[in-house]
Amino acid sequence: MQAAVQLSKRLAKNWGLVATAVNALPRQQSATLGSLIHRQRTIASEKLNAKWIAALIVCTSFGFSPATTLADEGGVPFWISGMFGSLAAVPGAPGWSLDAFYYHTQSDASASKSFQIGGNIVAGISARADLVFVLPTYIFAQPVLGGQAGLMVGAGGGAMDVSANATLTGPFGGQRSAGKSDSLSGATDLYTLGTLKWQSGNHNYMAYTMIGAPVGSYEKGRLANISTNHWSIDAGGGYTYFDTRKGREFSAVGGLTYNFENPDTHYRNGIDGHIDWGASQFFSERLHAGLVGYFYRQLSGDGGSGALLGDFNSRTNAVGPQVGYFFPFGGGKGYVNLKGYYEFDATHRPEGWNVWLTVVLPLGGASR
Repeated sequence: MQAAVQLSKRLAKNWGLVATAVNALPRQQSATLGSLIHRQRTIASEKLNAKWIAALIVCTSFGFSPATTLADEGGVPFWISGMFGSLAAVPGAPGWSLDAFYYHTQSDASASKSFQIGGNIVAGISARADLVFVLPTYIFAQPVLGGQAGLMVGAGGGAMDVSANATLTGPFGGQRSAGKSDSLSGATDLYTLGTLKWQSGNHNYMAYTMIGAPVGSYEKGRLANISTNHWSIDAGGGYTYFDTRKGREFSAVGGLTYNFENPDTHYRNGIDGHIDWGASQFFSERLHAGLVGYFYRQLSGDGGSGALLGDFNSRTNAVGPQVGYFFPFGGGKGYVNLKGYYEFDATHRPEGWNVWLTVVLPLGGASR
């Protein structure tokens, strides 16, 4: 794991050069989102039997942004880093599928670090969340621009707990020094993801767009909010190298998030840049394992009359293990994946860890 962290740090340093260059550009207006997507693949090779479907969920993202991630306003980015993973750009099996995942995250920051949450300036953050998302997905059989189109719509719900050592400034200008905690159970925002994928031998390519609609649980002044309370748009592309003969793959997906203003706090998150990656080795038709990671950079500063802490550019990196397994389900094959991320080198956001448990179930084929 230490070697993986060191490799991620070297890659993060290069990614930071891009963030520095973009941050020098004039500030643009906002939007945050989160998003997600699911992937399926029929594998035919000497080692990977064609009847097994490599069905993976590649979100943030899904782009759900529970307040516990704490970057941008209150540390809440639209994009949940880690949404995309292994086989992200590989075309899937046409038809319907049902993706579901459980997401647990814990993070904290020392009392010397301040954040703006729901109109409050707070210090010493500790947060955790447990969320479940359900994501119906449809992959079209008819080619679009020479590639395979897919559409996913998803939402979820869960609970989160957030505490702060001190509230320095309240939403009406008052000051307090006592600690504060908050808990919330509710619904997430609504997320829509569209993808277009192409394949050429072992090389796979993807373009995607995601939109987040602020329909989830939110209240100004609270520490714990599940919704971002603003519209967001995320777009980007990805690449997967997949050698079916040797059972090896590497995937990377990068994107940019544009955030609109939160109408309740008049806070406008800056533009976010993110890269999710995954690498794995198949040990049999059903079992594969490897590493996952992500790099997250806020490329432009926060704005709006409600941004009391200024630009507040945030960043973080993460690396961790993953394991996936395919199993018979109805007339097809289902998939389960467990992965975890350990964060490091975080700036202007709490640092911690998160775990994902994903299940993908095929529901039926698509008509041509």
